[in-house]
Amino acid sequence: MHCCKKSEAEPATGRIVSHHIETTVAGRILVSRPERKGPLPLLMGFHGYGRSAEDELALLESLPGGSSWLRCAVEALHPFYTGGGTCGASWMTSRERERMIQDNIRYVDAVLSDLETAYPLGDTLVYHGFSQGAPMACRAALCCSRRPSGVMLLGGDIPPECSGLDRMGRVHIARGDSDRLYPREVFERDVKRLHDEAVPFLQCNFHGDHEAAPEYFVSAGGFLARFAVT
Repeated sequence: MHCCKKSEAEPATGRIVSHHIETTVAGRILVSRPERKGPLPLLMGFHGYGRSAEDELALLESLPGGSSWLRCAVEALHPFYTGGGTCGASWMTSRERERMIQDNIRYVDAVLSDLETAYPLGDTLVYHGFSQGAPMACRAALCCSRRPSGVMLLGGDIPPECSGLDRMGRVHIARGDSDRLYPREVFERDVKRLHDEAVPFLQCNFHGDHEAAPEYFVSAGGFLARFAVT
């Protein structure tokens, strides 16, 4: 069923009017299940701009200790061809930003519902976000139906408009010291926000740029180990 939403006032003849059409699109996720019985902790990841679910799942599978978790990489709903000709996806652009945010939140809630039906999940949920996926991880933690145990942010910021950060649980926030896409001053602002809102967090400053480096994996693995997995 399609719904065409018009503005409240009738437009004058000949004027251009924007309509929003509600439709259904199929999202894509990749899931890696551990070789153990449930209940299973869930590690859900959101990739960066122009990346794919495969890229994010590879990152999740590289985290020390992650093999005990059900790992799910969520692919953004807006695919495109990158400059190199490969297929990537984006979570949103500046156009219709607020509408896209709400679509993404509903998408993540649908993913959670699907996973809860398909797998023997436990109570532990950690979101992981890289680059453009970091704000997605924050919004999922703050706005989705299920409250997480923790959030892991790599190379991406906490959206300025977000509040009530204590709902994120424990936070692992990381940045490479040469990362130009996530400037140092923005990283420091995010760290200060977590501190000011009394959110328990682990800060990771590693030698590198906008990609994960060995120091990051050591720190991230230690963070995951804080969540008891039996």
